[in-house]
Amino acid sequence: MSIPASQPLPPSADGATVRTGDTVTDSLVEANKRYAADFRDPGMDARPVRKVAVVSCMDARIDLHAALGLELGDCHTIRNAGGVVTDDIIRSLTISQRALGTRSVVLIHHTGCGLLSLTEDFRHDLAAEVGQRPTWAVEAFKDLDEDVRQSMQRVRTSPFLPHTDDVRGFVFDVTTGLLREIDPQR
Repeated sequence: MSIPASQPLPPSADGATVRTGDTVTDSLVEANKRYAADFRDPGMDARPVRKVAVVSCMDARIDLHAALGLELGDCHTIRNAGGVVTDDIIRSLTISQRALGTRSVVLIHHTGCGLLSLTEDFRHDLAAEVGQRPTWAVEAFKDLDEDVRQSMQRVRTSPFLPHTDDVRGFVFDVTTGLLREIDPQR
């Protein structure tokens, strides 16, 4: 059964928003109520126990915690389209390292990534459609391994990151679940 996409909610007689219970967001809120019923404060702070930050693609097929054997509280998980190291990823890693004690960075791209089929034309088409050019780059790529190397280099050369000696990059195979490590030197 598919869940319908979220739609604008009609106002009630008193002007408040009426929750219909049939949107994706409504189903997530209901799931949260079930989760919270048994939730117990794990008693940990925001510092990752394993002192690692994992940067990965937002692809829904990747369950990072399961794939890496991680538990709640083990790592910081930072995701975006493609798992590309952008300025915002550097921002998050900087906070992760300088304020919250992480020392290692794991970068994960994956097979079958949507960014393999996009180009910067996506931005131009978007600008033509909405009348405003995005301020961000698509960061599309044609070669997974090379983009992982570029991402590792961006982390290793950032002046904001004090811990760049343990930065490793991988490609996750969405059909086997295995990681393949990328040699930073090629």
